[in-house]
Formats: sequence, C-alpha cells, structure tokens
Amino acid sequence: MAEAQLRGLLDEFTCSVCLDTLTDPVTIPCGHSFCLKCLMDCWDQSQVCSCPQCRENFTTRPALQRNSLLNDVIMKFKRPRISPPPPQNYASFGEVECDFCTGKKFRAVKSCLTCLASYCQTHLQPHYEGDALKHHKLVDPDSNLKEKLCEIHQKSLEMFCKTDDSCICMMCVVTGHDGHKMVKLETEREEKQKQLGATLSDIKRGLEEREKIMKETRKAMEEMKMSVVREVEENEKSFTDLIQCIEKAHKKLTERIREQEKREMEKAEGVMEQLEKEVMSPTDI
Repeated sequence: MAEAQLRGLLDEFTCSVCLDTLTDPVTIPCGHSFCLKCLMDCWDQSQVCSCPQCRENFTTRPALQRNSLLNDVIMKFKRPRISPPPPQNYASFGEVECDFCTGKKFRAVKSCLTCLASYCQTHLQPHYEGDALKHHKLVDPDSNLKEKLCEIHQKSLEMFCKTDDSCICMMCVVTGHDGHKMVKLETEREEKQKQLGATLSDIKRGLEEREKIMKETRKAMEEMKMSVVREVEENEKSFTDLIQCIEKAHKKLTERIREQEKREMEKAEGVMEQLEKEVMSPTDI
C-alpha cells in the first residue's frame, strides 16, 4: 500500500515534454516544472518563448535555475529502498539443517569450516557483520563437514601436496611435507577442473567422431543393401531373359528338327512307293 502511494507521488514529478521523471528540474514563472534540457530544446526550436504545458507566453526568456528543493525530493523518492530479506524455508528431507535453529530447523545456506557448523540466513549474519567471524571459511551447505578437515590436526584442508597427491592443512605443510611441491587447494581444484574439462572435450569429440563413423557406416550399409537389391533384380531379369531366349531357341530347334524329319519321311515314303511299284511290275531283264 505504501509502495503504491510513493509510486503515485513520484508520478507527480513528471516532465510533460519527455513524460519521464524530472531531471535537473527547473520551474518557470507560470509555476510549471520541466527538465532543464527538455525546456531548453523546446525554446531553442521555437521562435516564441512559452510554457510547453499551459502555453503562457513570455516577453523575454526567463532565467533558468535548477529547483534544488524539488530535485532533492525527487532523488529521495528515486533512491533504492532496501528490500526485506527473502523468506526462509524449513529444511526438507535430505537438505542440510541449520545447527542453531531451535524447534523446527530452517534450511542452511552456508557451512563454516572453522566453526564446523551450518547456518540459516538469520544465524549466518554474524559471519558477515562480526570482525571475529569475517575471516572464517564459508562453503556451500555440507552435512559432512568433518570430511573437509585434516584427520591428523582437525584443521581445514587448504593446500594440495602434489608430491603425495593429497589434500593437507597448514599444520601438515609445516610438520610432514617439507620440500614437497604444494599449491593452494583452490588452485589444484581449478587445474583438475580444467583437466576434467579437457578430458570431457576429448570424450565428446571421440563420441562425435564415433557417431559420425556410425552414420557413415549405416549409410554405407543402406547403400550396399540397395545395391544388392538392384543387382539381384538385374540378375533375375538377365536369367529370365536368358531362359526366354533358350526356350525360344529350343522351340525353333524343335520346329526345325520336326520339319527335317517331315522332309526325310516324305523322301523315304517316296522311295518306298517307287520300290513297291518296281516290285509289283517287274521288267524283263
């Protein structure tokens, strides 16, 4: 309700030329206020010096001075107001609970490796405001904070020993890793993340290459199948044509043999008839 009322008041301080909130407001003799630049542009582009809102004419151009009081009021309205903190949620199953809430616990927003405790938004505030707690190491909510501590010294793991390939605390640096190659844990984490990213990129490229090969192989198989189908169809057609050609040649050969047989039989019958005639009517020798 109050926000709406303030917004309505801010709308009252609007320049009728640019229709935006007044900037460097100036008030002219007729009582109307405008942005200094808007009013100057209007008067520079017109031969008549008049109020852009009520059209009152002025014999001479009025001297323009910024209305400091009006400007201060506008700036106060435009100053951003601090919004209330976001509402907190109770911790559900599997979420990290605040160690300092009593009764039903709120969900933790941070865990402190120095205090070995987890905090909701309300109980975390001293870590941001108190000088003694500002240097504590805060991490995302973690229910296994002890795993983030050195098993020997119960200090937070801040260094990585490349020689032993292990996470260590600052006490370990002094007591057991003299002369070893060490880097900050964050540095090693970033390096590992880069290596992991490079490995994932290689795997991705390898998968993409294999997928490409699979697509090409699948395409080659489809083309080979189509080629086999075409070749089978062509062979079937060739064999069909060959069979038809053989059958046609066989038919012609059979007809030729039959005709030859018919001629030979006719010829033989003629000889037989001639012989029979000679037998039936023998001539004298």
